[in-house]
Amino acid sequence: MRQTGQVVVAGGGPVGLWLAAELRLGGVEVTVLESRREPDPHSKALTIHPRTIEILSCRGAADPFLAEGVRIPSGHFGGLDDRMDFRVLDTPFPFTLALPQARTEELLEAHAVAAGARVLRGHRVTGLVEHRDAVTVSVTGPDGPWTLEAEHVVGCDGTRSTVRAAAGIEFPGTEATTWGWLGDVVLERPPAGPGVSVSNAAGGMMAVRLPGGLHRLVGGTPEDVRPEHGGELTLDELRAKTVRIAGDDFGMRDPVWLSRFGNATRQAARYRRGRVLLAGDAAHMHFPTGGVGLNVGFQDATNLGWKLAATVRGTAADGLLDSYHAERHPVGAALLESTRAQTALMTAYTAEGQALRAFLSRLVATVPAFSKELAERLAALDVAYPPVGPGAAGAHPLTGRRAPDLAFGSADSRGAAPAPGLFALLRAGRPVLLDLTGTPGARSADLAPGVLVHSARPAGTRAEWSGVRAALVRPDGHVAWAGTEPDDGDLWAAALTAIRTTVRTAVRAAGRESAPDPR
Repeated sequence: MRQTGQVVVAGGGPVGLWLAAELRLGGVEVTVLESRREPDPHSKALTIHPRTIEILSCRGAADPFLAEGVRIPSGHFGGLDDRMDFRVLDTPFPFTLALPQARTEELLEAHAVAAGARVLRGHRVTGLVEHRDAVTVSVTGPDGPWTLEAEHVVGCDGTRSTVRAAAGIEFPGTEATTWGWLGDVVLERPPAGPGVSVSNAAGGMMAVRLPGGLHRLVGGTPEDVRPEHGGELTLDELRAKTVRIAGDDFGMRDPVWLSRFGNATRQAARYRRGRVLLAGDAAHMHFPTGGVGLNVGFQDATNLGWKLAATVRGTAADGLLDSYHAERHPVGAALLESTRAQTALMTAYTAEGQALRAFLSRLVATVPAFSKELAERLAALDVAYPPVGPGAAGAHPLTGRRAPDLAFGSADSRGAAPAPGLFALLRAGRPVLLDLTGTPGARSADLAPGVLVHSARPAGTRAEWSGVRAALVRPDGHVAWAGTEPDDGDLWAAALTAIRTTVRTAVRAAGRESAPDPR
């Protein structure tokens, strides 16, 4: 079956479903192939970090998550006793959300289907063959094997990715040397607060309150430091480990899920090979310290979605799709470095290891700048993509950085109603050109039919935005260009250049439109 312009996404987990919705927002037909007939009731992932909530807000999709998730205004690094305070972060969402992955998937699938994505459950990708202008995907479904063709295929099919293997993309790394365990159980005497952690020579563990009256217990002990898996986890074993570490089993009963997980760590050598791309666990595998895995995959999908959609539509600048690997592979490498460092802390059971944990924990508690830096890294608010191209050396410091939810006043001085914030402006999934000059006119409005132009005065004071008269914000919420030129002619000429490097054919120039408005 051939469908022009179609993208096939292998894997209907959070990453694949969000990517499908982003592709539909960009006007591209998409089919999601998921091997499971029903959603997995067990939730590997639990934590939704601030940047992920921001992205959901940028698409008008955050409210259900905010309504159902348990808000935790702090986070841990390597299970240290002292927690980072997320309330100091520069975000409208200074907290993590504890929400089982099963529910996250339900919400994201509804979002993707409402956007027009086709989600086929019980359909497993078994192989693919790339051609010059398409990819043939082999699928096994309820009615047997079949094939379909698409312009691109994205593997969001987990650490054992069939797509990655079929594309011949290497997945180098290390095998497991230690194991963690988790149990979703009922606690008759739960510890106070939404989350608590305990660490000592007997091991380390955390208890996190879940919606629906459950708690997740997760941890590790010295005897778990071994290459062997250790077999099925039982409630009796979980109880014994919890008592040794915390001195109490908290009245645990009625387990919903018991599991082990290892610290095998790998990263795909490349995130793109021809018409095949990877995102999420198919691209990076690691110990789930800090609950960052789902979030980094979600941000992979947000970075890729608009670029791939523009490529399929034919409006992408040269090299735009290649920038997906260039921008996200370093983020994946940093993720692996962070999770390895946290794993070392979490398994530091010796006297020297406990001293290191105590030392770093005090720094978190007593050095606010250190705590905030760790929190920004964990929350992915620090992610910045390096400027590229001829003007990279002189690019404004904001270039490549995540744009906050900028507030705006009216575009004139007559007391008009305040303009919507930046996150609301990004809901259409289009680049946004911010005209901050305070004197909007045809100059900026005529620059790019594929770009949303918003003219308004900035409200409030942000030192890093001081002097910025215009800025181009990418659909994923990162700044593509910021201009401070005092001359309006120079300013809009620079803006036009920035737009051309992002949305090449959707630019009006020399009195004519070089391509139809992709809206």
